[in-house]
Amino acid sequence: MDPHEQYEEQEVLLSEQPAHLWSRRKQELVHWTERDKQVIIPKQTAIWNGIEVDTELVSTLSLLHEAGVQTEFSCAGVSPLDEPVDHSLYAYVTLIHNPASERFVKYALQRMKNRLLVTYEPGRGRYDLSSFFIGHNRSFCWWMERCALDFKRRNEAGEEHVV
Repeated sequence: MDPHEQYEEQEVLLSEQPAHLWSRRKQELVHWTERDKQVIIPKQTAIWNGIEVDTELVSTLSLLHEAGVQTEFSCAGVSPLDEPVDHSLYAYVTLIHNPASERFVKYALQRMKNRLLVTYEPGRGRYDLSSFFIGHNRSFCWWMERCALDFKRRNEAGEEHVV
């Protein structure tokens, strides 16, 4: 493997969860894989900016876009019991690195604390923000929307992004 490829694959963990939460997360994964999964609500998508996204993230993506934060990928995942086939174990949003996204990541980390898992891929210049806890996808979507709304409001008012 050439060194450039290796650099591109590196991820830097930006969030800090204590060891006991990592243990809890591993237990949640085991429980999720063993649990019976039945469709409760089919996956709901919409076209946003020319791509198909989960409806739960449309507002968040729009708010981020309006605040100058560029997104690349996203998935609400909804919850493990809503759609076991099209389900993502974690809800996530991928942001393209720029000054606005860097400020948003710092703000979201302050606001969401241990609920948020953030990695940065320096080679690709992108942040991956996901729900830290398994099965908390709906609350992740809610928190992302709240953070995006507050971030946009503070930008428009020229305020600092301090919680």
